Amino acid sequence: HDLGLFFLEQSDSIDGMPEISAKQRTELGKKSRALRREGMLPAVLYGESVKSTPLSVSARDFKKVLAEAGETSLVTLKVEGEEAHNVLIHDVAKDPLTLKPVHVDFYAVRMDRPIEAKVPLAFAGESPAVQNEGGILVKVLHELEVKALPQDLPHEIAVDTARLEKIGDRIHVRDLVLPAGVTALAPAEEAVALVEPPRSETELEELTKAEEVAPAAEVKTEREAKAETKKHLLLTADFP
Repeated sequence: HDLGLFFLEQSDSIDGMPEISAKQRTELGKKSRALRREGMLPAVLYGESVKSTPLSVSARDFKKVLAEAGETSLVTLKVEGEEAHNVLIHDVAKDPLTLKPVHVDFYAVRMDRPIEAKVPLAFAGESPAVQNEGGILVKVLHELEVKALPQDLPHEIAVDTARLEKIGDRIHVRDLVLPAGVTALAPAEEAVALVEPPRSETELEELTKAEEVAPAAEVKTEREAKAETKKHLLLTADFP
């Protein structure tokens, strides 16, 4: 994990941030299974000027913090015997069968340098074009890449579909209301959501047939996608 991003001193922490405690971990490799049986989750902390450190955190506490902060909100990581770090939950490896977390990566961030991150979009509201005209709501984007200081990164970005009043209406990136200090990196004219005309039974049948014969697209695993994101963050971070 030698992909260092940023480091932060405890004195720069922000009040009200979710917190999680951690201990340095000596159980590595297969020995990590014993930790999980005890309700602990193997983790690692790394960042600029931060030595890669194996940790363990409470699986129950991590579940709560992940629900509150997601992967774009800051978390205070309190490592036993050390100063606290402001971190992002960057990579969560999950068991393929149970989908429970089995390992987590914490990125220590530096608060005075903007970073790029993909923030989930939260769709809300009822589209009149869908309700009254039978239109089909198409969500083109499910996350938006933004640039901001770590403390300004939002947990999610709201998308109000109630503004889609007629068939063919669109919501563009430029229409989104972003928090102060947050800049969208996607083109302003890129579509976020739109309403298509209702499909006939014949069109639906043809669409179903096309899906059945279409070759399966290559699907990246979560870890592969996150690995690409890590490289992207490293290349785009504003270093001094």
